[in-house]
Amino acid sequence: MPTSATARPSNDARHDEHEALRVWLRMLTCTNLIEAQLRTRVRTSFDSTLPRFDLMAQLDRHPEGLKMSELSRLLMVTGGNVTGLTDTLANEGLVERHDDPRDRRSFTVMLTAEGKRRFDRMAREHEQWVVSLLAGLDQTEKRQMLKLLDRLKAHLSAMAD
Repeated sequence: MPTSATARPSNDARHDEHEALRVWLRMLTCTNLIEAQLRTRVRTSFDSTLPRFDLMAQLDRHPEGLKMSELSRLLMVTGGNVTGLTDTLANEGLVERHDDPRDRRSFTVMLTAEGKRRFDRMAREHEQWVVSLLAGLDQTEKRQMLKLLDRLKAHLSAMAD
């Protein structure tokens, strides 16, 4: 006769596992649907891409500039991806590189004045798009969802430590 430690999971345990998978898949589906809308809107409204927008957003948050390695970490992409994006944005006059006097092998990337103007315009539109995409939820539901996602984020961060 099997002991409780070797017994098959109860129906409740299997239901909980199934629910966890359903939550994960629903979050992933919603994320993908929102991201697809944002990609399309950034492309059609600004002839740009979401990765370019994300890089400019990081530089906007750090007006003192960021090193390429910092951009890679913040964007969670490879250095090669960041280099390609930076090269394109620099050729368009939207970002500039400044040598780091403390490390000759390194440089800092910053938005140019034109890059800042263009990003500000994009960011205002982007915010309105996100607001409209989440308009199916009322304020109470958005606060509830944010509270639950905060708890999940804290749990996941604790597991990573």
